[in-house]
Amino acid sequence: MEKTLNVQGMSCGHCKMSVEGALKKLDGVSAAEVNLEAAKVDVTFDESKVNVDAMKEAIEEQGYDVEV
Repeated sequence: MEKTLNVQGMSCGHCKMSVEGALKKLDGVSAAEVNLEAAKVDVTFDESKVNVDAMKEAIEEQGYDVEV
């Protein structure tokens, strides 16, 4: 399944790496692609292993705000 999350507060390459890294560590996430200009993250995941709340929490732990 694919989902786009709106993430506020990302502004640089480090932000991109932090968010993508946090998502890719979750079991079930196969891809995460940050678009800094659009303030969005496209996530490809297995919904039987991980849910949107877990992804939101992983991003928020990095210090960013998520709007689903």
